[in-house]
Amino acid sequence: MTLRRHLGSYAAIGLLQWLVEYGFMLALSEWVMPVEPANVIGRLAGAMLGFWLNGKWTFAGEGTHVGRRAVLRFVLMWLVLTLLNTWLVGVIDEDYGLRRAQLLKPLVDMLSGGIGFLLSRHWVYKKGGGGNQGRP
Repeated sequence: MTLRRHLGSYAAIGLLQWLVEYGFMLALSEWVMPVEPANVIGRLAGAMLGFWLNGKWTFAGEGTHVGRRAVLRFVLMWLVLTLLNTWLVGVIDEDYGLRRAQLLKPLVDMLSGGIGFLLSRHWVYKKGGGGNQGRP
């Protein structure tokens, strides 16, 4: 698979995923809860959508697999990136207020999305590795 195809597919799915995530975060932080838990819930909703679509479409190929190993890797990646993303959004909220956090979240999401692309392409969906070569 070419980098261009991966980037295009990841961007298209990422936009859909981001709309789900950002929509949850905006609605929940505006009316129901603080920005940090609203951000985590939004990221979880987007992640469920993105994992499956990226595994079956973006990174699908002979050297990839959407199985238990990919799920475990994805969960680890998602947890680390969600901690980073939520911490940054929370810092912005504390220092500059809710409106600024809501407005700057897309920039934070672009950062975590870029890191997520690299990890997904080169680690999450890859078959093999370690002593379990070829097994999902």
